[in-house]
Amino acid sequence: MMPRVEVERRVSASALRAPALVGAAGLGAAVLLHFHDPHDSGSYGYCPFLTLTGKPCPGCGGLRAVNDLTRGDLVGAISSNVLAVALVAALAVAWVLWVARRLRGRVDSMITLSLPAGFALMAVVAVFGIVRNTPWGSWLAP
Repeated sequence: MMPRVEVERRVSASALRAPALVGAAGLGAAVLLHFHDPHDSGSYGYCPFLTLTGKPCPGCGGLRAVNDLTRGDLVGAISSNVLAVALVAALAVAWVLWVARRLRGRVDSMITLSLPAGFALMAVVAVFGIVRNTPWGSWLAP
């Protein structure tokens, strides 16, 4: 029979598999954006919404914002897409809390949004997309 310490380590390692994979995927995306600069027009293709309407969608500038974050340029990231910066920060905090919960033995998902919270998040994204295309919100456009 194995000592209790061995069993607890195994449970923790198994419980950390999903957070480790999500963290590796996020880190891989950040490394890609760090080395393949999205500031070069068309380097990742073109936004279909921007191409069709001439107006930036809520996600426009998000890749540039993450690239700027990987270079330590917070002001540049915020000027590219302030919503993307806020979402990256929120996801980083959610990931750390997820790992902490898993280490304490709770096996749950990274983020669980209630229906009202999901609608609120969609509303924030929609309002951001609308406001950044108005004269008083033009400072939000990339």
